[in-house]
Amino acid sequence: MRKFFGALAIGLAAFALPASALAQDILVGHYGSLTGSEATFGQSTSNGIKLAISEINGAGGINGKMVKLVEYDTKGDAREAGAVVTRLVTADKVSIVLGEVASSLSLAGAPVCQSNQVPMISPSSTNPRVTLVGDYIFRVCFIDEFQGYVAAKFATESKKAKRIAILQDQASAYSVGLADFFQKYLQQFGGDVTTRQSYNAGDQDFTARLTAIRGTNPDMIYVPGYYTDVANIAIQARKLGINVPLLGGDGWDSAKLTEIGGKSIEGSFFSNHAAPDEPAMVDFSAKYRDEYGADPDALAALGYDAAMVAFDAIKRAKSHTGPAIRDALKETKLQGVTGMIAFDGDRNTTKDAVMVEVKDGKLVMAERIKPSN
Repeated sequence: MRKFFGALAIGLAAFALPASALAQDILVGHYGSLTGSEATFGQSTSNGIKLAISEINGAGGINGKMVKLVEYDTKGDAREAGAVVTRLVTADKVSIVLGEVASSLSLAGAPVCQSNQVPMISPSSTNPRVTLVGDYIFRVCFIDEFQGYVAAKFATESKKAKRIAILQDQASAYSVGLADFFQKYLQQFGGDVTTRQSYNAGDQDFTARLTAIRGTNPDMIYVPGYYTDVANIAIQARKLGINVPLLGGDGWDSAKLTEIGGKSIEGSFFSNHAAPDEPAMVDFSAKYRDEYGADPDALAALGYDAAMVAFDAIKRAKSHTGPAIRDALKETKLQGVTGMIAFDGDRNTTKDAVMVEVKDGKLVMAERIKPSN
């Protein structure tokens, strides 16, 4: 009898393990700036990720398992980014990490994922160094070299601007890297940098830098910063009588840009991953508005795309281990809201970019630019 019940117990235990495993959630981590001066970046990305999770769970999940989000606020701080990613991979045991937007923060989180063999997908960190951290680090956006090329080509060929000043955030890997690439391609297109000035994120007074720029009489001013600083720079530039267009990168993409900058930012341009009036974004926007009651920016679309790429890889992976998911990610070919997503040898994507104009308080597509090769 003891042998019978012992065998029965063993049988029940063996039966229970698969049922338990099937019921277990797939944990996906996200780290982003949900508060702080660039809070709209993290909030938009988070909303895009949550929309993707809602859709995948509504369709039955991944191989019968539901996806659960574990999310932490970096507060826009690199040290906090490193700490919360450590928590995601060592304590929460997530299968994959999504984040960050800011390249400096992704560079803080990526080594943690790499050393723990947990794949990380950045929705929108464009600095080339991010994926060079290692073979577990991916991104679904284009990189800054292409973004610098796009802005320089647009400025010189479409806007006939040849003499352009640069005003960069000297402590930001994103800003300095983008400025470097823009300068490189501007010179290749026959343009000149009239002066290259620097500021620190959060500065309130840009008068000295803008006065120096005004003295060089540029055709445009390239400001590869984030929307809060850019809007304040635009306001102060107009007060100083500088009326040439500002030019920038995807760090401008926020409703706060026009809310803060008002008429001062009108007629300016920035490179981006998508424009609100593109067909794919129009369709995505309808779903997003139904869920959140607001229009999405490109960062929301990139968050959505990053999550969908993660789900696709987890579904195809031979197991839910980090190495297996990484290997599946390398074979990705998926049409996203922001374009076709497939990874090259450095785990980057090659996609078109758009130049967006601030016109009548709205963001509209000015031009689509394809990779040079």
